[in-house]
Amino acid sequence: MAQIAGIKYETDARGTKRFVRIDLKKYGNSPLLEDFLDSVDIEKRKGEETVPLEEVIERLNKKSGKKDV
Repeated sequence: MAQIAGIKYETDARGTKRFVRIDLKKYGNSPLLEDFLDSVDIEKRKGEETVPLEEVIERLNKKSGKKDV
């Protein structure tokens, strides 16, 4: 695999690629990086309880003192 400036692969003792080090000064504002990190967060939250949007809106309205909107 070709080396990409600002991206470095970290390997374990056996030489297996395990981690990726990304230069955030170079790629920190990249939509692709943001999408990747979002997908990691989504994967991490799989199986968590979900809350219907209407319930969230109701809670926020109640918390802010708004009546039915």
